[in-house]
Amino acid sequence: MNIPKLPLGRLIEQIEEWLTLYFGPVFDFIHAVIGGMVAGINAGLTFLPAIAVILLITALAYWIGKWRLALFALIGLLLIDNLGLWAPSMQSLALVLTASVLAVLIGVPIGILCAQSAAARNVATPILDFMQTMPAFVYLLPAVSFFSLGVVPGVIASIIFAIPPTIRLTSLGIRQVSPELVEAADAFGSTPRQKLFKLQLPLALPTIMAGINQTIMLSLSMVVISSMIGAQGVGAYVYRAVSQAKTGAGFEAGIAIVVLAILLDRLTQNALKIKHK
Repeated sequence: MNIPKLPLGRLIEQIEEWLTLYFGPVFDFIHAVIGGMVAGINAGLTFLPAIAVILLITALAYWIGKWRLALFALIGLLLIDNLGLWAPSMQSLALVLTASVLAVLIGVPIGILCAQSAAARNVATPILDFMQTMPAFVYLLPAVSFFSLGVVPGVIASIIFAIPPTIRLTSLGIRQVSPELVEAADAFGSTPRQKLFKLQLPLALPTIMAGINQTIMLSLSMVVISSMIGAQGVGAYVYRAVSQAKTGAGFEAGIAIVVLAILLDRLTQNALKIKHK
């Protein structure tokens, strides 16, 4: 029995063409905003000499995680500078920070909505499943169509790939708040806004921070993939090393990504402990 192939791919391409035709100015505006954010963060990270930025980050690491994290930050960042990868590493860090900030700004409100509405949760859950299981490379195609080549489509693809943990864990954290405490807040006449900001969000903060931590790590994992569509940074060094079979150069760039990943992971984990002291 021969069943005609469904024209799913052609349908997706038609939707893409329609969006490009009628929403071009919207995409141009988003391109300008995100491009400005990445350029601003990168300029802030490279305004001072590398050694000054390293000392500032080391001081931040000592304040948040004490001497072990500070020692790792100092040695790791000095190694990145010594390998000649400081500037591309800061470009990648700017991309990751932009994608993470936007993912948190978008994801936390959606997570709150999912926690408060079963209907919203039922709609969002299959979409999040789709976003997390679809290969990350696929996100590059529509991102390039709407935003051309460069760092902006890399940020867009990173947001789509990295936002599900923030939404899921924000929703989960709020729903795990003790019903007795919620009933007590209702009994004392708390408004929905007071109940959310003074009870549910503070108690759900550890779970929300775990989601934000995962979002940052997933954004960092997109650094190399984003380099395939023209995003500059240390990921481009890895991609170039792979395409030219230069094992040593690829290993050096990989070490720089590992240092940034561990540093961001420990900083976000220990930031919550500082808040609870």
